[in-house]
Amino acid sequence: MRFSRRSLAALALVPAIARAQESFPNRPIRVVVPFPAGGTTDLLARLFAQRMTESMGQSVVIENRGGGGGSIGADVVAKAAPDGYTLLFHNITFPTTTATLSLAGRAPHDIERDFAAVSLGANVPLVILANPSVPVSDLKGFVAYAKAQQAPLFYGSTGPGSFMNLVGEVLKRESGIRMEHVPFRGAAPLVQELIAGRVQLGGDQISTSFSHVRSGALKGLATNASRRAAVLPDVPTVREQGFASLELEGWNGFFAPARTPPVVLAKLQQEIAAAARHPEIVRRCLEVGAEPVGSDSESFAAMVRAQSAQIRSLVAGVQLRPE
Repeated sequence: MRFSRRSLAALALVPAIARAQESFPNRPIRVVVPFPAGGTTDLLARLFAQRMTESMGQSVVIENRGGGGGSIGADVVAKAAPDGYTLLFHNITFPTTTATLSLAGRAPHDIERDFAAVSLGANVPLVILANPSVPVSDLKGFVAYAKAQQAPLFYGSTGPGSFMNLVGEVLKRESGIRMEHVPFRGAAPLVQELIAGRVQLGGDQISTSFSHVRSGALKGLATNASRRAAVLPDVPTVREQGFASLELEGWNGFFAPARTPPVVLAKLQQEIAAAARHPEIVRRCLEVGAEPVGSDSESFAAMVRAQSAQIRSLVAGVQLRPE
């Protein structure tokens, strides 16, 4: 059998590639957070990055690439080299924004086709919030209040196609209330505007806001998980209030570009899982209402697939579109 020069050159590279994968990582790793600094996803990413830097002996650096409801930062990772040195740390907004852009025929990437699920970093309940000036105590009361208003109320989200954008539109459809959508570039500016009273309703992962709820700067109207949040036990779930379609489990997890070598994915998953079990990470996560997980790749991928199907149905039902 005769080989061409190109074939021989490719074969010569195989041992070098194998050695590079086995020695992974041998240079800094970039973790793209597709939101501005200051929100829950950014906070958790930095906790994991610090621990992984210590355990792997290479810097794990956070890069904030906000905009587009998280789609801009996600696309950066989708187009990155599949070598394990560029990761994405995203949340429930990932399947929501992707479904919205797909419906509009503008999806720059596909979660299953363009990404490899690495590990679920942490579960974080989602919470629907209101400014204290709104005279209600729960989501059911908010709907009644909105129906009584002559002018539409304003609800804020972390961007078109985000979790709260979807919640707001489903709530409008199911309850018949009028609200106008105000998108922000991340959770931190959304919470600031909620506290200032420039939008009446909003929501995000509980870690961003539960201290404000405890202080009285914001009201917690409902949580979107299947059970009440331990840090806000007095806030009822959406299902308890008759809004079962809004039940969505919040999460934060790591993704790599598709075609990243299995040995590299396995190394990353092991490091993330170890970080999630570290006592300091556990303590810090629980302080902000998050539950560290560090799952295997297969179960994380299955969870994302199942939630994506649920969200696609909701997005299609309200014809949610990128603005």
